[in-house]
Amino acid sequence: MPPHDETSPVGPPAGSVRRPPPARAARSGGGGGGRPDPRRPDPRSARRGGDRGRTTAARSGGAATVSAKPAARKRGKGKRTAKQKRRRVYKVLASLVLGGLLLLGVFVGVVYANTSVPDLDDVQQDQLSIIYYSDGTTEMARLGTENRINVPLDQVSEPAREAVLAAENRNFYSDPGISVTGIARAAWSNLTSGSTQGGSTITQQYVKNTLLTADQTFSRKFQELFLAVKLDNNYSKDEILEGYLNTIYFGRGAYGIQAAAQTYFGVDASALTAQQGAVLAVLIRSPSAYDPATNPEGAQDRWGLVLDGMVEQDWLSPADREASTYPEVLPASTANLNYPDGPEGFIARQVVSELQDRYGLDDQDVFAGGLRITSTVNKGYQDAAAAAVADVMAGEPENLRQALVSVDPRTGAVLTYYSPVTSTGTDYVQAQRQPGSSMKPYVMATALEQGIGVQTRWDGSSPQTFPDREAPVRNSGGASCGNCTLVQAMTRSLNTTFYGLAYEVGAENVRDTALAATGMPDTWSGGALDGLRTLANADGFTGSAIGIGEYEMRPIDQASGFATIANGGVRHATHIVSQVTDSAGGVIVSPDAVVDTGTQAMPADVASDTTYSMEGVAEYSRRSLDGDRPVASKTGTQGQGEDNSDAWMVGFTPSISTAVWMGNDSPSEPIVNASGSIIFGSGLPGAIWQQYMDAVLAGTPVEELPSEPVIDGDSGRGAPVEQTTQAPPRTTTQAPAPTTEAPAPTTEAPPTTTQAPPTTTQAPPPTTQAPPPTTQGPPSIVVPPGNGQPNG
Repeated sequence: MPPHDETSPVGPPAGSVRRPPPARAARSGGGGGGRPDPRRPDPRSARRGGDRGRTTAARSGGAATVSAKPAARKRGKGKRTAKQKRRRVYKVLASLVLGGLLLLGVFVGVVYANTSVPDLDDVQQDQLSIIYYSDGTTEMARLGTENRINVPLDQVSEPAREAVLAAENRNFYSDPGISVTGIARAAWSNLTSGSTQGGSTITQQYVKNTLLTADQTFSRKFQELFLAVKLDNNYSKDEILEGYLNTIYFGRGAYGIQAAAQTYFGVDASALTAQQGAVLAVLIRSPSAYDPATNPEGAQDRWGLVLDGMVEQDWLSPADREASTYPEVLPASTANLNYPDGPEGFIARQVVSELQDRYGLDDQDVFAGGLRITSTVNKGYQDAAAAAVADVMAGEPENLRQALVSVDPRTGAVLTYYSPVTSTGTDYVQAQRQPGSSMKPYVMATALEQGIGVQTRWDGSSPQTFPDREAPVRNSGGASCGNCTLVQAMTRSLNTTFYGLAYEVGAENVRDTALAATGMPDTWSGGALDGLRTLANADGFTGSAIGIGEYEMRPIDQASGFATIANGGVRHATHIVSQVTDSAGGVIVSPDAVVDTGTQAMPADVASDTTYSMEGVAEYSRRSLDGDRPVASKTGTQGQGEDNSDAWMVGFTPSISTAVWMGNDSPSEPIVNASGSIIFGSGLPGAIWQQYMDAVLAGTPVEELPSEPVIDGDSGRGAPVEQTTQAPPRTTTQAPAPTTEAPAPTTEAPPTTTQAPPTTTQAPPPTTQAPPPTTQGPPSIVVPPGNGQPNG
């Protein structure tokens, strides 16, 4: 017998799936053994599906039994809802964030506790930066001279202090040493632009200038933040401001506000007015960019903003602001410009410009950071350039100016950078002058890209007129060749050939070729042509005159462009910095970072054939190199009427490309030698180029150049047509007219034998023989002639 009455209920009514505990069953009803009232349905049973848990009676009397399946337990482990999942994710994320913040707090606390700040009396003062030649040991220049007079803060006028605060850190006296918004803004800029930028308070600047290096990394910025906070906690604001004002670089060799006050205004810092203080405050951001002597407009614009900031802070009354005028600034002298005298000063300027423009260093880094800068300039090459200029120019007119620059075609490194020092302070390597016939290789390259080969014969008779030019084009020295190959025309520098060829292939296409090879920008930045379109006239128009070099270029552009041709059409950006380290030897710019991967500016076969076309120029100009070393070159002479204003010799081997320019300070003045003769590219410039190239290549392996053309091109649309359309072949009085009427190559005798008589006596004026423009090329566009015409 079971120990209990089988007729008594032992659990919930039939249909229930859960056996309630005894205590709960006792409370479920009053008598009847706790059986629920059958008239009241069990809500739990309804929720669980009514009879789905009911089973067949297992014993006599039909007593119900409970289900064998523990359904209630399954419900407890059921699938979570989306809301429950989200809550769980949020809890996990919150835990991770809190954990991360805790770890960050511990890390920050440990780093902060272990960050030591030296005594302000012992912090690093400025250190001169040194530029070396390419060997890394021979010193070229020292940037900056020691010009510092430390003064206590009470000896700096209050208006000057307030001007500095208005320009650099208006919340200086209330911030914790760092600017959270500035850091966030800088971080966003760093992430989006990939460069490290500041968001610096005066305290951060002070730390960077005195306690850290110029390394442009996040780790250095991280150090800067900790040091700034700790410095702010350990020293008073006045102590920090005093140190800052005594260490900041203001340009012109002035370190500290006392030296700056004397350099720019000839007064002590205690006597500075608000207006003078604002001038100095503007310089802090970039002394070289905002020196009133070099950028008066920019300096005055920012000066006004500083004064406006002082008004906003109630440091200057609106009435005083309204009455403020820009104070007179002392002129800059060569003694306080931080650069050495001599040609090395121009190199140093290029080094500084590259450090700032390419690598983001500021004046404080460069002139007071103790940098050790290795340039790409070869000391032996530089000496050879100076010697060649001195030897060739001995006894020549003193008004003549020269420039010589060499580039390594394989890397873009500037090997030599020579400009004489004159009273004008002009760097002639950067002078914007007309290249004359030294522009013709770019025309040749453009023609080759369009399938016109170097053995194509072209009309080079002189003079000729063209639809897009009013004045006739003439060859130098009366040279004329009615049926020369393009190689012969390059060697003899026939202007009519290359003007016509530029017209044929398109002046804009020639411009594109030249820009790609040289790396020149689309518009000039700086110089007399600032803001104007490059390789164009003053109206921005590029005509066929580009083929004879009537649009300005710089010697550095020509050295770079010819280097691209020498390097199989691959252009490397020119650079003059090889390596930069800080005073402790830490690498800021590594040698691996200075050479780019190169850009294919023109096809390799085009570069090869262009080189081939230039190989006879040096010998023809009597400027062959020692041992008949293979060299490709081109002379250039720009004329003003019967006179010349610019003369060039540009040439290369596979390992060095050199451009030599000669002219004077005014393009309108003719250039003549000591005997009064006109100077051509093959003359004095060619002599300098020849002596220099022989010197730097002496003892080096001979490097071969292309021995035959690669491109088997056609004659082009503007090539000569058959003479039978104009006159019988034997009629010399009706010699072919310019551009399109010269006889076909098969009917023309060798150019050297048929062109001996002056062309002007053999043929009528070109304008009476030239065919309509539609047979020569695009619709004619008449433009004013250029500034002159090349003479060779």
